[in-house]
Amino acid sequence: MKNIAMIPARYAASRFPAKLMQPLGEKTVIRHTYENTVATGLFDEVMVVTDSDIIFEEIVSHGGKARMSIRQHESGSDRIAEAVADMDVEVILNVQGDEPFIKKEPLQQLLAVFEGEEGKKVQVASLMRIIRDRQLIEDPNNVKVVVDERGNSLLFSRSVVPYPRNPDASTPYYHHIGVYAFRKQSLLNFTTWPITPLEAAEKIECLRYLEHGIPLKMVLTDFKGIGIDAPEDLAAAERFFK
Repeated sequence: MKNIAMIPARYAASRFPAKLMQPLGEKTVIRHTYENTVATGLFDEVMVVTDSDIIFEEIVSHGGKARMSIRQHESGSDRIAEAVADMDVEVILNVQGDEPFIKKEPLQQLLAVFEGEEGKKVQVASLMRIIRDRQLIEDPNNVKVVVDERGNSLLFSRSVVPYPRNPDASTPYYHHIGVYAFRKQSLLNFTTWPITPLEAAEKIECLRYLEHGIPLKMVLTDFKGIGIDAPEDLAAAERFFK
């Protein structure tokens, strides 16, 4: 089974423009993400897919692989789908470009669910971790996921799900970590579907899969990355890096 990792990388992020080119130690955020993904040794190929000449040059000038997008895209999934359309590959792992501390273990866990007889049924997979802090649970910037007994997603929401109608129930809360793995055809199908009602309401891309009857296989991990979405995130990453 041929596995590749694709890192979609936009330059003009709305909340923090040029965040991927910010220095973190002696390297930029995007170089940390790319090189840490390569260092896992899990993939036949790792590539940055970008709309930016600056990001493209940052990667290739340091010996990495990058590809320029041909068209404008609304999402990282669309950007990746364009890049892999002509590739002979079975499973594609999407690593967000603003995750400079990505590690091997959670990615290895994610790839493992595609193996064996049960793995043949999996079309899309992603990561989640348990959260207990009430502030994090109620924060709409933290997407929550509800799963069935087999670990398949039932719902993603920015709201508090499940709602604690019974305060004595011991239902766990899961934070969805936006690292995905797809079978190639499932990803290509996704990009042909229009935005669905729940996806439009919540602004959560993976709801499109659920609304087309495709659950995500959720993998429980204790990985807690530091995504660079705002300048204060970069400051936190700098403290962690040091």
